[in-house]
Amino acid sequence: MANDSVSDDDRWLIINGRRWRRTDPSLPADLVSALTSHLGRGRSGVRRAKGDPDATSEARRRVDLAKHGLGERGPYWWDEPEVERLRRARQALRELEELEG
Repeated sequence: MANDSVSDDDRWLIINGRRWRRTDPSLPADLVSALTSHLGRGRSGVRRAKGDPDATSEARRRVDLAKHGLGERGPYWWDEPEVERLRRARQALRELEELEG
């Protein structure tokens, strides 16, 4: 289900000539904030884990889950119903919180 009301400027961010998918704008701010916090911690973990394959893998998993939840990876958020996008974001947050255990 394509969302024809979303322009390319709403879908993509261009940085240094490289195209990056934007965060799903339909997600509630508190959910985006929580996922973004996990994304930052995951990125920091990747930097700290240099030389430790297990720690690197765990940190990259956190980054991947957060980016999927935000709609920046996986299916294009503009091609899916909003309810499915919200479900995926909430599921990603649950999984991230379980990783902190």
